Amino acid sequence: MELVRITRRLCRAVDALSFDPPVTHVYNPLRYARSMHEQYLERFGTGTGRVVLLGMNPGPFGMAQTGVPFGEVGLVRDFLGLTGRVGHPKPEHPKRPVEGLACTRSEVSGARLWGWAQARYGTAARFFARFFVVNYCPLAFLEETGRNRTPDKLPRAEREPLFGACDRALRETVEVLRPAMIVGVGAFARDRAQAVVGDAVAVGMMLHPSPASPRANRGWQAQAEADLAALGIEP
Repeated sequence: MELVRITRRLCRAVDALSFDPPVTHVYNPLRYARSMHEQYLERFGTGTGRVVLLGMNPGPFGMAQTGVPFGEVGLVRDFLGLTGRVGHPKPEHPKRPVEGLACTRSEVSGARLWGWAQARYGTAARFFARFFVVNYCPLAFLEETGRNRTPDKLPRAEREPLFGACDRALRETVEVLRPAMIVGVGAFARDRAQAVVGDAVAVGMMLHPSPASPRANRGWQAQAEADLAALGIEP
């Protein structure tokens, strides 16, 4: 499957990069959670003409645990129906262990996004007939305290080679999926998508479900649906 080949190339490319403090640990779920990630691609990644929802990078209790974008454990298991073994990053941060589907922490962003998909569409098949969800960057960056550092906060010398690898993978993914539109989940993802596809594909934005966003904490689902409707994407 071409999406699998793209992510394997991306995995090798980002593994070759290095990052300095305050980043102390880098998690690459494309490697240690490969079986789960590729199961997600193979089950839901076929088809063209859908809307691609583009996230930023893995959260410590989402994709970092499951290998699935926004992959909150309970919804990955119960809504997406994915199961499988997840290994461990090396080195592993003592404050952010990877427990795979045994993880009991819920990622709010993933619970909101996949919870909306379940509430609105009922089944994964109905949701994926219209949408596909991918992340721009596959790496999670952790500081010594366990704090998550997002890719946009990396220094320029580290961002540029990382963004180069991620841009190539996104460009190849778009060529395979031929989406009707790319919707960035947040401004960062929208801007990266626009930089990669230019005018070749329509690009829009929806509110990110992060609990760090005051707006998202005031009824994210309704606001996300309003954003999609403004782009001409009806539920």
